[in-house]
Amino acid sequence: MKKKVLLIEDDKTLLENTRDLLEFAHYDVLTAQNGKIGVQMAREKLPDIIVSDIMMPELNGYQVFEALKEDPATERIPFIFISVKRDQTDIRKGMNLGADDYITKPFKEDDLLTSIESRLAKSQILRERNGNKVNHSEKSILNLDQLRSYFRNYGEYIEVEKNEEIYREGRHASYIYLVEEGLIKIFRLDEYGKELITWLSKKDDILGFYSFKIPTQYPETAEALETTKLFRISSEEFIHTLLKSQELTVEFAQLISENLSILKTHLLEMAYGSVLKKTTNTILEFAEKIQSDPEEFIRISRSDLASVAGISTESFIRSLSCLKKEGLIDIIGRDIKILNLQKLHSIR
Repeated sequence: MKKKVLLIEDDKTLLENTRDLLEFAHYDVLTAQNGKIGVQMAREKLPDIIVSDIMMPELNGYQVFEALKEDPATERIPFIFISVKRDQTDIRKGMNLGADDYITKPFKEDDLLTSIESRLAKSQILRERNGNKVNHSEKSILNLDQLRSYFRNYGEYIEVEKNEEIYREGRHASYIYLVEEGLIKIFRLDEYGKELITWLSKKDDILGFYSFKIPTQYPETAEALETTKLFRISSEEFIHTLLKSQELTVEFAQLISENLSILKTHLLEMAYGSVLKKTTNTILEFAEKIQSDPEEFIRISRSDLASVAGISTESFIRSLSCLKKEGLIDIIGRDIKILNLQKLHSIR
């Protein structure tokens, strides 16, 4: 039986040429000339694979991908982006969303056919191996260390550059992440568009988990503060892994409880602590998250530091000046260095 390819492309000439190419290669080809029609057709026809342009009317390719990933009927269909966008940021964005491949225009016929063939083969292998269920290992994972090893062994490896989003508030919560290297800020925006940083994630932290309900949406945004390396697995796979092991579920629940306790303490300090105390605690928190030696330079923007502290950037900078005058820190350009760790801890 012929494999069914859905081709979504608003350029009529390219659409027809690509359709002819795929039909000649013995694929059954469905076509759509904009993203909205493409989403409707994917839900109705359930193709074996989707090839989509990015820049299109109605819905762009990214929106098409996210809409289909939110639908249980279409979330596992392999998805390939084709686009004139050649910038590495655009390519990373497509891949970080979870697409299977990203091909730039103009593309060679063999490149497209090879990509389709390999993605279809991978999809079939996974279905046969897992019986349409997530089951990488028959052996239960008993603790968080084993869970982190599971991410590294079976997860998808990705890299994000500084200031790139890992996931965004309001989008479908498709993945859970393990930080392998780097630093990430987790934040929400208030009604005025101001960031409130709720957490900082570093190496070995697990992030992106908010609910046992599938599907769900991310309630926060995660953004890299420096070049960051991660492993990710699907939310469905993560929950399935937890449910297989009572020991792991209890340990993970304990981790969530500890994190909530830290967050509550942080929020209380933001609400009732002095500006100087908020500034000091933020410097200490970043120092702990960024490196093992707290007396190394902290290279984070003042606005990010102020957001964590819950004060204005101007107030944060004034507090830094006070700490520098006291000889507790040194400021060189944008960098901050702790000079007296013990006294910083004693500030009220």
